Amino acid sequence: MGLHLPGASFVNPNTPLRDALTRAATERALAMTSLGNNYTPLGQMLDERAFVNGVVGLHAIGGSTNHTLHLVAMAAAAGLTLNWNDFADLAEVTPLLGRIYPNGGADVNHFHAAGGMGVLMRELVGAGLLHGNVSTVCGKGLDAYLQEPMLDAAGTLSWREAPIASGDTSVLRGVAEPFQATGGITVLDGDLGRAVIKTSAVAPERHVIEAPARVFHSQEELQKAFAAGELTGDMIAVVRFQGPKANGMPELHKLMPPLGALQDRGLKVALVTDGRLSGASGKVPAAIHVTPEAVEGGAIGKIRDGDLIRLDAVAGRLDVLVERYEWNARVYPRKRICPPRKLVSVASSLPCSATVLAAPTSEPASLTD
Repeated sequence: MGLHLPGASFVNPNTPLRDALTRAATERALAMTSLGNNYTPLGQMLDERAFVNGVVGLHAIGGSTNHTLHLVAMAAAAGLTLNWNDFADLAEVTPLLGRIYPNGGADVNHFHAAGGMGVLMRELVGAGLLHGNVSTVCGKGLDAYLQEPMLDAAGTLSWREAPIASGDTSVLRGVAEPFQATGGITVLDGDLGRAVIKTSAVAPERHVIEAPARVFHSQEELQKAFAAGELTGDMIAVVRFQGPKANGMPELHKLMPPLGALQDRGLKVALVTDGRLSGASGKVPAAIHVTPEAVEGGAIGKIRDGDLIRLDAVAGRLDVLVERYEWNARVYPRKRICPPRKLVSVASSLPCSATVLAAPTSEPASLTD
């Protein structure tokens, strides 16, 4: 998106090159203020083209699913509308060029050593997948980002042309031979609402999972069921009341070890949650950020143990295979906040872990997890 000095992203700290880049970034930031010699307001740089470039970059490396929230919020702050439809459309035309954990065994140091952002940008620009007529911290256009930083013999910072091709095609590839033809994140739609899944981190044979639901209201509940030996068959774990309005949307990292172990035993396993699972959303198919979330009356709140769920990342679907008349007749489970923000009579005498049944209300905070 043009907010970093070229090639600076993955230079290790406590090195002469990192220190030089830090000084250069500070000088550049001062020059761009209204008191500097090259006034460039942030709002002039972050236009529609810059956000499209950001989403394309996200798909090209199978980046964090957190960006499906962060970029939307950043765009809104800039007065722009960016939504998951845009992510879905751009995924269809953006090839996956990077294999970096959790999409593979390599880390960002391997990516940087293979040519890093210089090679990635060169491939995307050459394929016409990025808007080149943008403003960046380095001025107009993206030519500067086809370079990488270096120190000369005197220790002076300068830039040279980035490598023409990847030095390790197991980590970074060109558009002529991508890891997959479409982007690393897929948007799912269906009976259960909308969600995102990081397909780049999941083996292709696991992109479609159909299995009975097992419902939990916390990651600790699933851990206890696993430790007790209760999870012995194919299942789609449904972990709900984990969204931003329910409990602040914590990272659900505790889910991956038990789910991964079950998958290693040969079971068909997947996760569906209205919560967040960024850096650990690999290996096991995980439909995350389900919206509307359960506390808002989302359909994820109506799922019961044993319901057959189909997660289809190929078709972009997330459906529950329950007879319509039964599904439509179900009420929503609610769990009271502890400590409650607002008490109502129906739940005031219940312990914090108690579950009550209620239809969606305009004030769900009083009967939520």
